[in-house]
Amino acid sequence: MLRRSIGRTVLCAALLLSGGAARALAADEEDPATAAKVEALLRSMTLDEKVGQMTQVDLNAFHDKADIQKYFIGSVLSGGNSDPPDISAAGWAKAHDECQSWALKTRLKIPMIYGIDAVHGHNNVDGAVIFPHNIGLGATRDPALVQKAGRVTAQELAGTGIRWAFAPCVAVARNERWGRTYESFGESPELVAEMGAAAVRGLQGSRLSDPTSALACAKHFLGDGGTTNGKDQGNTECDEATLRRIHLPGYAAAVKAGVGSIMISYSSWNGAKMHGHRHMITDVLKGELGFKGFIVSDWAAIDQLSSDYSHDVEVSINAGLDMVMIPNGPDKKNSYVEFINDLKNLVAEGKVSQSRVDDAVRRILRVKIQMGLFEHPFTDPALTPLVGSPEHREVARDCVRHSLVLLKNTGSTLPLKKTVKRLHVAGKGADDIGTQCGGWTIAWQGGTGTVLKGGTTILEAIRQAVAPGTRVTYSTDGSDSGGADAIVVVIGEKPYAEMMGDRADLSLATEDRAIVKKAKEAGVPLVTILLSGRPLILGEALDASDAFVAAWLPGTEGRGVSDVLFGDHKPSGKLPHTWPRSMSQVPINVGNGPDGEPLFPFGFGLTYP
Repeated sequence: MLRRSIGRTVLCAALLLSGGAARALAADEEDPATAAKVEALLRSMTLDEKVGQMTQVDLNAFHDKADIQKYFIGSVLSGGNSDPPDISAAGWAKAHDECQSWALKTRLKIPMIYGIDAVHGHNNVDGAVIFPHNIGLGATRDPALVQKAGRVTAQELAGTGIRWAFAPCVAVARNERWGRTYESFGESPELVAEMGAAAVRGLQGSRLSDPTSALACAKHFLGDGGTTNGKDQGNTECDEATLRRIHLPGYAAAVKAGVGSIMISYSSWNGAKMHGHRHMITDVLKGELGFKGFIVSDWAAIDQLSSDYSHDVEVSINAGLDMVMIPNGPDKKNSYVEFINDLKNLVAEGKVSQSRVDDAVRRILRVKIQMGLFEHPFTDPALTPLVGSPEHREVARDCVRHSLVLLKNTGSTLPLKKTVKRLHVAGKGADDIGTQCGGWTIAWQGGTGTVLKGGTTILEAIRQAVAPGTRVTYSTDGSDSGGADAIVVVIGEKPYAEMMGDRADLSLATEDRAIVKKAKEAGVPLVTILLSGRPLILGEALDASDAFVAAWLPGTEGRGVSDVLFGDHKPSGKLPHTWPRSMSQVPINVGNGPDGEPLFPFGFGLTYP
């Protein structure tokens, strides 16, 4: 256990180095002592205690936290908007420890495991470091950097007591209409596999038992990035050979990297919901790939199998689910109490075997023991002050630098000179930390404006980077640019997340096109920065710009953008997606798309001389 007396900077440096290249202990490398402890616990457990371990309840579903003890609840989660009243790191730690204290009042004192969507940093915590979303990390082509980002995320999770991240997403996004495209590392199975495995290694560290390691969760099994028309929770239509070739490699790589949990997808494959797909979950994932960790459902996802909840429980558990995520409280339909009672009745009726329950609980207990939760169930207060630390922000800044893709640079417009007399910055996105971070930031869908403490907007970063004699002016609509020596316009998508993010038309917003047009009229060099979760149809905005940068959703560290704008770091990002010219080319992927050349091919990216 780390001591408070260790200096903050020294502690951060030690933690960052602890990631190493070694992977966390995989479940199939279980030591005899762990196996013995698991079997001893199983022999001691009642059916009620076993079913409780298979139940994951949303924080806001509890009317009384004492239900954690009453029903032997094995896991608690916070969904996208299920936050405690105090969303500081200390507030999250308090909420975690309160839930844990109830779990440890049970007869066998089995600790609960708390899960959260820490998909680009510990993004529900005010003051945490927010990394680029996965699309940007995919553009870095740097698995070592992705691993380092995962290590920082795990350490910030540990600072709140939470040890389970619902990440990485290893979907292979094949259609930019999909609102979760930014959660994918790219359109290439090979790229996703490489980056996903690196993220697993970063989160889980060299040992899961390290108090600064977090359990990773590869998601969403299987094929969620390949649905028809990019529809979220839609239907992936292809033969099994194609499903395996495109969508399975990320999971094979994650399992090889030692991932301890995997989440099932809302989506269907040829009309069959994945949450009930025994062949893919049990035969392929647990059988062929040899996955020995545990499998968790998505948010209320088994409810979509049919109108009969007991049937849903039966089908999903028999398909291979080990833990079910339940957002509904006791007074609502399909609640955690109903799930517990239904599963117990199904066992009594012989519709779910005792051996299937034991397999699920064995997997869950094995991971909890490997994580050291029995020895260290509560938050280590020495880790809490590290959330949002300068050292962590430097890692995120480095990720931003390497994620930017330079699409156009006529006449060596970039890098800009720091000594330019006057630089005009335009666009709402230039001074908006929420837009910069995108969805899954504090709120589920994200938000505009100052959504969290800490970080630097692009405008602030530019002002910090220029020479003392340079004047930086700003307007949201591109006005007041007369007399400027150069203009930087920041345009892009408003924050969104799953369900709300699907788009039939990926054209730039009318106001963004207008800002670029107005800036062009100034007759000075024009640099356009695009904040987006996917390639958009650029049209005349690209033609009007002398330089164009795809910055994706870079997170809190806007200084990574200014580092590239002013030449402190050469752009090195490469497109993780083929960039279409028009909607008629969507979907278009490397080696597979409609006729005609894309606007920019997969892997494209310019740099400076």
